[in-house]
Amino acid sequence: MAGERKRWISLYVENDVGVLAKIAGLFSGKSYNLSSLTVGETEDPTVSRMTISLVGDDKTFEQIKKQLNRSVEVIKVLDFTDLAIHKKEILYIKIHSLKKDEMEEIFRSAAVFGVTVCDYDRNSLILESLKTESKNSDVLRYYMKYYATRMEAVRGGSVAIESVSKNDR
Repeated sequence: MAGERKRWISLYVENDVGVLAKIAGLFSGKSYNLSSLTVGETEDPTVSRMTISLVGDDKTFEQIKKQLNRSVEVIKVLDFTDLAIHKKEILYIKIHSLKKDEMEEIFRSAAVFGVTVCDYDRNSLILESLKTESKNSDVLRYYMKYYATRMEAVRGGSVAIESVSKNDR
């Protein structure tokens, strides 16, 4: 559909049982597909913050924001789409059945990529990458090229916060 682009929205919601299901149900009920959804408690334990990514056009996105604003559990809706924000995603890659030279090469490549080896034993390791979604995709593609049959990967959704520096705007 013309005009579709990646959108980012942040919600402050009541930290209650069922709120996540209700918000997710709102999206699925209207056939909106989420690219990423991350939820965490804020500095106030009664409030959670959701960071949601989706692809959509202006009209659909405006409908989503209006529906979210009407939800009793939603305290505040922030549209981050066109704002300067800091956003990161976590990626873990576990690679097993490694030979000594492969292990050494992964340690070297991890240093080049700025990826952390957060756990390892004699023939397996876990890499941790806290980067943007696209940079994590690059990291994942690189390791898939060499170790696809011996690895597993898990990605967490992105979290975002509005920039405070005027230089970022």
